[in-house]
Amino acid sequence: MRRDTEPQSPVVIVAGPTASGKSALALELAAARGGTIINADSQQIYRDLSILSARPDAAAMRRVPHRLYGFLDAAERGSVALWRERALAEIAAAHQAGSLPFLVGGTGLYLRALQRGLASVPAIAASIRDEAAALYAEFGGAAFRERLAELDPAAASRLPPGDRQRLLRAWEVVRATGKPLGEWQRRGGKPEAFRFATILIMPPREALYAACDRRFEAMIAAGGIEEARVLMNRGLPPDLPAMKGVGVPELMRHLRSEITLEEAVAAAQRATRRYAKRQMTWFRHQIIADLVFDRQLSPSMLRQANDLIDQFLLTHPA
Repeated sequence: MRRDTEPQSPVVIVAGPTASGKSALALELAAARGGTIINADSQQIYRDLSILSARPDAAAMRRVPHRLYGFLDAAERGSVALWRERALAEIAAAHQAGSLPFLVGGTGLYLRALQRGLASVPAIAASIRDEAAALYAEFGGAAFRERLAELDPAAASRLPPGDRQRLLRAWEVVRATGKPLGEWQRRGGKPEAFRFATILIMPPREALYAACDRRFEAMIAAGGIEEARVLMNRGLPPDLPAMKGVGVPELMRHLRSEITLEEAVAAAQRATRRYAKRQMTWFRHQIIADLVFDRQLSPSMLRQANDLIDQFLLTHPA
C-alpha cells in the first residue's frame, strides 16, 4: 500500500474542447522538455480516423513521441477501461525513460478515470445484457432512451438516442445493481500514485465555434471525404464508436447521395460545435485546473505554462 509520504510521479494534463489548440500547446511544452504526449481523445484512438479526428500530423509525431494514437481498428469498440489500462502503461514507460508524460485530449471521462480511478461495477449477467440489446433492437434508440429515463433519468438526459453502446451500458448497470451508472462513477476507484498539473484551454465560445468550422473545412481539403469513403466501404455496423465520430455520419450521407457536400459540411460543423459545447460544459463543472487559458496558443501562454510546470516539478519531484 502506498503511503502518503511516498513521492508521486508527475503527470501534466493539457485539456480543452475540440479545436481549442491544446495539441499545439502540448507539442511545444513537450518538445521543450523531452516529454512524451499520450492521447486522451476517444476518437483519435482509431487508426481509420487520422484526418477526421484531427490526429497530430507526421511532423508533430517526429518531433515528440506520441502514444495511443490510432491503436484501435474501427471495427473495435474502445472503452474508458481499455484506454486507462493502456495509458497507465505508457505513463509508466515514459517515467522509466526519464520523460515527462503529457496527457492531451478532450475526453473528460478518460481524464476522470485516470485521476480518480474506475468504479468497480459488479459483473453484469449475460441475461441482462441480452435483454438490453433486444430492447434496443426492438424499439430503437429514442424509445429505448425513454425507457432508460424511468430507471436512470440522468444518463438518459445526457446520452443521444444513437449512442447505443453507452445507453446499453447505463441500462445494464441500473438493472443489475439497482443503482444508476453515475452513482457508481462518482464513487470512483483506487487512484494511481500520480501528481497532476492540469492546464485547461477554454476559448470564448464564438472564437471556438469559428475554429471548429475552419478546422472541418481543412479536414475536407486534406482528404476527409476519401477517409470517410474508405471507412464506409468496410460495411461496419453504424453503432460502432468510430462510425459515429464527429463529421463521419454526415460525410457518409453525402457519399450515399442523400445530401450535397455543402449540406454535409454544414451539418458536420454544427455537430462539431455542439460537441465542443458539451465538452466546455463538462470541463467547467468537472475539472479543477491549475491554469486556465481563454485563448489559443501564444508566446505568453507558453511562458505561463512552463512556469507552472517548473513550479510543479520543483514542488513535487518524481
